[in-house]
Amino acid sequence: MNLTIEKMVYGGDGLARLPDGKAAFLPFVLPGEEVSAVISKEKSSFARAQAEQVLKPSPQRVTAPCPYYGNCGGCHYQHADYKTQLEFKSEILHETLLRNGKLDWQGKIISHSGDPWNYRNRTRMKVRGGTEFALGYYRFGSHDLLPVKECPISSPGINRVIRQLWEIGEAGGAPKGLSEIEFFADHADARLLLEISHVPGAQGIEEFAGELRNKISDIQGIAIFAEPPAGSPGQPELKASIGNTTLLYQVGEKSFRVSAGSFFQANRYLMRELVNTATNDFFGNIAMDLYSGVGLFANHLAKRFTQVFAVESSPASAADLKANVLKNVVPVKTTTEQFLPRCLNMNPELVVVDPPRAGLGPKITQLLAALRVKRIVYVSCDPATLARDLRLLLETGYHVEDVHMVDLFPQTFHIESVVRLAR
Repeated sequence: MNLTIEKMVYGGDGLARLPDGKAAFLPFVLPGEEVSAVISKEKSSFARAQAEQVLKPSPQRVTAPCPYYGNCGGCHYQHADYKTQLEFKSEILHETLLRNGKLDWQGKIISHSGDPWNYRNRTRMKVRGGTEFALGYYRFGSHDLLPVKECPISSPGINRVIRQLWEIGEAGGAPKGLSEIEFFADHADARLLLEISHVPGAQGIEEFAGELRNKISDIQGIAIFAEPPAGSPGQPELKASIGNTTLLYQVGEKSFRVSAGSFFQANRYLMRELVNTATNDFFGNIAMDLYSGVGLFANHLAKRFTQVFAVESSPASAADLKANVLKNVVPVKTTTEQFLPRCLNMNPELVVVDPPRAGLGPKITQLLAALRVKRIVYVSCDPATLARDLRLLLETGYHVEDVHMVDLFPQTFHIESVVRLAR
């Protein structure tokens, strides 16, 4: 059937309506386009469809430069020019805040962007070892491996190592049992840290990692993780380290130690912009940086506040945080949920939160509101959980001062935002 695309929605799809009014979601389309589509899945309340042919293309449609686009599940917006991508994301953020958070934001959403290509300093790829070696991503909508020899959103340094890995793998040098390789490049895109994951019981992984480090001079260190048995709970376990498994990453005038397994932002062009947006306009006596990671925000707050409390529970990130912090930053290895009840009498002037995709949740949001802190900066990677948490904060007396969209993930549907609140 022929469908007309109304708008883009979070997740990368376009929304159209079937003849009976039911919502249909289609990938790789643009608003205003008319497409010939085939229904691929139909539920009681919505349908999924595939555009077989674009009958009336949007003026904003461009030819995707990546030969894997459309088959690869990593990118969603390469068929739209970059200015249009930014407009999509701001509109989706605004609508999500209204729908999920009951926040009818009348101000401008301030957009921050950088180069939309080769921006990733951290890239995770699936790998198949043995005689049928392949390195790549899952195919769109599946868990089948799509071999990829170059990724245009990853840094030149990462792509250089990807090409060398292909040469080694196609020569028979990659053992069976490999499952994943994550590449992390420093600020200069010169030195790399690799995290290699393998299935339980795989043989020859350490020897393979040692050979990689000897053959590829850009690799500073390699950490090897064993995955838990299939179907078992738990996290990958660090089994071995080769070379130096930490990198120094400079952001502005500050350097940060980042170890294997630690969280760090992935856009090498917008790191400083994100930090400035979250921290630059604030001064005072006490600030808190919750979900601090390796201390990216905490150390930048340290020159503006007398004392900063930086809270992180992940063992790897907490160890880096302790090594990175400035003299007036107090690192606290605990969860935010455990920390907040202990600091109700601290009277901080600012709290910065950068939670994982699940957001704060009702309990932590209520604990945060109980602090009655003057200002909160909420850094979010998921607009739906952000909106849910904002609704609770607005009900406790906060108001939104400004909303920023920092495009850390061009060509994809992912939205990073910074919302600044006051009471």
